[in-house]
Amino acid sequence: MAQQARAVRTRRTILEAAAAVFDELGYEGASTTEILARSGLTRGALYFHFPSKEAIADAVVDAQSEALVPPANKVKLQATIDLTMAFAERLRSDVVLRAAVRLSVEQASYKTPTATAYRGPADVIFGLLTHAQERGELLATVDPEEVTQLIVGAFTGIQLLSQVYEERRDLPRRVAVLWKYLLPSLAIPGLLPHLVADAERAPVALALLQAANAPAYETVDDPGQDDTEELVVAQGGDDTQEMVRAQAAADALPVLPQGAHPAPGVRRAGGAGSGGTGSAVPVGRRRGVRKDSGELAPSLHNG
Repeated sequence: MAQQARAVRTRRTILEAAAAVFDELGYEGASTTEILARSGLTRGALYFHFPSKEAIADAVVDAQSEALVPPANKVKLQATIDLTMAFAERLRSDVVLRAAVRLSVEQASYKTPTATAYRGPADVIFGLLTHAQERGELLATVDPEEVTQLIVGAFTGIQLLSQVYEERRDLPRRVAVLWKYLLPSLAIPGLLPHLVADAERAPVALALLQAANAPAYETVDDPGQDDTEELVVAQGGDDTQEMVRAQAAADALPVLPQGAHPAPGVRRAGGAGSGGTGSAVPVGRRRGVRKDSGELAPSLHNG
């Protein structure tokens, strides 16, 4: 067991050193000599795990899957938002993920870019959007496959521009702008005010995702977890109203850090003198759905 654990650590050391080199120099500029210098390991240790520079690059690209774990959120459209926000936040600090993205998009002798590098993100997003459609969260005109391709393509371009202009420091803000204009074309009106897609959501989404999927991380509590309640989402219109029941707990209620500005239809809990923690909750909670408007309101505890 000790030898196995040591081998895992050695492999990770090589990957992190190689990722730093690929991220800075690209595949063409990287060399195993430079990777060895960064890792502090022997050439024998490197070739025990990886027979070539290409094999190391393959492993770095494959590590991208660690950042593509679907968030455990009952509201699948919010889970889709959180996936992109967590990915954006992680790109700012995770050199392995940054290197994987660079290797996937750059034209180099490593490999001619193919659809393979984008299939992982597309599969996860398509799955989330398909579930969102089944739960009635999406407008009837939405095609999950088309939206998936739009999100993957737009995110790829956004992160490249962010890298050029700001070294990805503004990436969450750019992703938030994407969702700002995309969500009204996707979400049913009743759900829209309850979705959180501002830049401040990025570190929260990443922390919650890490806490849920990696026991080694320190547990992170979502400030909204004590506000568990059901939301009744009503789709207005001439047709029969479509109802969606979604849990508005940590994985559904909007959660904003102190100082963040809530989206329309959301107020901050714990205002002046309340002793609250500053989580955001829907306006009009503890009220039912208005029959004459079809608007969203928590249909809840009346006590």
